[in-house]
Amino acid sequence: MKKIFLIFLMVLPLLLSAQKQITVDDIWTKYRFYPKNVPGFTSLPNGNEYSVLSALGIEKHNYETGEISEVVLPSLKIPGLSNGRIKLEDIDDYSFSADEKKILIATEQEDIYRRSTKAYYYIFDKEKSKIVALSDNEKGKQSFATFSDDGNKVAFVRDNNIFMVDLNTMKETQVTFDGRRNHVLNGMADWVYEEELSQAQYFNWSPDGSKIAFLRFDESKVKEFSMTLWGELYPDEYCYKYPKAGEDNSKVDIMIYDLATQQTTRLNTHPMDSDFDGYFPRIYWLPNSTDLVYLMMNRHQSNLVFMCYNTLERTYNSVFVDQNDAWLEITDDYYFLNDNKTMIITSERDGFNHIYKVGFDGKVTQLTQGQFDVASIAAIDQKAKLIYYLSNESHTLNRDLYVINFDGKKKKLLSSGTGWNSVTFSSNAHYFCNEFSDHATPTVYTINKNDGKVLRVLEDNAKLKNTMQAYGFVEKEFFNFTTEDGISLNGWMLKPADFDSNKKYPVLMYVYGGPTSQEVTNSYFRAMDFAWYQMLTQHGYIVVCVDGRGTNARGDAFRKCVYKNMGRFEALDQISTANFLKTLSYVDENRVGIWGWSFGGYLSALSAFKSDKTFKIAISVAPVTNWRYYDNIYTERFLQTPQENPDGYDQNSPITFAKDLNTKYLLIHGTADDNVHFQNAMDLVTALNLAGKQYDQFFYPNKNHFIMGGNTRTHLYTKLTNYILENL
Repeated sequence: MKKIFLIFLMVLPLLLSAQKQITVDDIWTKYRFYPKNVPGFTSLPNGNEYSVLSALGIEKHNYETGEISEVVLPSLKIPGLSNGRIKLEDIDDYSFSADEKKILIATEQEDIYRRSTKAYYYIFDKEKSKIVALSDNEKGKQSFATFSDDGNKVAFVRDNNIFMVDLNTMKETQVTFDGRRNHVLNGMADWVYEEELSQAQYFNWSPDGSKIAFLRFDESKVKEFSMTLWGELYPDEYCYKYPKAGEDNSKVDIMIYDLATQQTTRLNTHPMDSDFDGYFPRIYWLPNSTDLVYLMMNRHQSNLVFMCYNTLERTYNSVFVDQNDAWLEITDDYYFLNDNKTMIITSERDGFNHIYKVGFDGKVTQLTQGQFDVASIAAIDQKAKLIYYLSNESHTLNRDLYVINFDGKKKKLLSSGTGWNSVTFSSNAHYFCNEFSDHATPTVYTINKNDGKVLRVLEDNAKLKNTMQAYGFVEKEFFNFTTEDGISLNGWMLKPADFDSNKKYPVLMYVYGGPTSQEVTNSYFRAMDFAWYQMLTQHGYIVVCVDGRGTNARGDAFRKCVYKNMGRFEALDQISTANFLKTLSYVDENRVGIWGWSFGGYLSALSAFKSDKTFKIAISVAPVTNWRYYDNIYTERFLQTPQENPDGYDQNSPITFAKDLNTKYLLIHGTADDNVHFQNAMDLVTALNLAGKQYDQFFYPNKNHFIMGGNTRTHLYTKLTNYILENL
């Protein structure tokens, strides 16, 4: 037995050396480690079928059997289309009408901001086998094209105005006329609503197709931010409305357009509060098509009122109020039942995020309870009175699918309780597509019955798993430790494949750490960065990530202890992590570094600047350096306004502590970042220069917050890699 063991020890180095070496080019040029998905997966309105994009076209499949019931390929000539016809590769997005007789197809799609796009749309009539442009393409691309429930009409936004097309006659009607860039937007969000309230389209058809409710944004008093776009002899200036912390927002009105009368009504949205200075994050039609529910949130984002407006009687009624001592999160977990007087929502009112049944008569019933968070409501089966939802009850690091009835009884776990699940249900809630992964398994796409039973696998990423094995990927090791402040924190660690506990290793810490985020999960998360971390382990580094205070999945108190002091506890926890790592026998205490992007870039800088030589290097990509420079909805949610809480801003700004930099520091930013402005980098550089500090910097011309396009990511990660190898 001893002889066999000795032979194994002799062979092990050969096995390790035989493993392929990962390169940045493998990751960001050849995309060897990019997981596959299921292109174009859409659950169809009939509830018993789904569709996907394949080499054949748009395939309709039966949920139960998997059999193809129909293949639709609109490969027909279109006048004016650049290549003369629509082919499969031209389809950027598509949707079926409720009767599935028509398909709305988006082509030549381009991004506006994070969630908004514009494209040329076409209507394919299956019965007539005919395809036509939704509108005259000479007038420009359209955004948010949406069928009415009867499938006979489509509404869209172009040039900040709402239009409607009657598909029976193809007559186009302009609904609004005052839309103008940087002044008035109809039916589409301004920049800050889109970014921070997670919705770009702000118009909804009534269920009977007789009305369109929409938000009108008057940006006149919002200050403009400008960015230089380089490349021409005289560079361009891009200007757009961006309300920074403490500054004026758009004036928002809720409007209802009546198709029969062609009249538009402006709601008196806050009849009980004439001084209301807040937000209208969501609007919903009730099933009766006469009542519109709109949400009102105060500027501090601690009070959320559900208002109901009756279009017949023109009356207003407050049906529910949610409150929190810190802030409330806006979600899409608001479901209105067919009785027109009951809704199912989530709330953190008992200290964890749970599901509640709320009657418009004021009766509130809590349906889930316990020391776990409901992540989201996945589907509601009104006929069976069942609620399907995702939560972390099985473990803080997991996300599982559960079902519970309308009385809060007969709760059942439907997934395995061993990883991370994301689901898309059929319209009748009888089936769902599940995306499952764990820390070592790339996403597996399956079709399941609503009892959790797997019917078939759509994509298992087996090729990627084989690639991971060929390149010697190591598994994450989860750990937990207690900080000097007595706070228990979760983390993961990647060690080199030939790890030897008797040796000393350098450590690179990755941090994001923003409020309600979660990086330490039992999931295959951030696949490309994960491959890069694997590459660093091949170079002899340990990679570590720890979720500090303010992050998600551990209840309201853990999330919101950072309120009005954002950055302080988060930085302390990263410093504590570094100090904990240095107590481990296999960690080289003189070679611990930290890096992050966006909030993580902010936190890596703040942690390094606030600690004396705790970190050998720190890297910030696209960081906020002073929260006064960031948008008001996000920042005020956690800090209130700078006028109310100046110390909360200044005492947690890397600029304030620039004089204390005592480590190797690399700052990277895109000059056309519409989210975290380049201003953040410039003012930090100014402060470092004034303090006489040496540092490294690199800027990407005309790149936004994601720093992508062309060879950019390969260049960026090569620079990051070289900086780490040379300095840590």
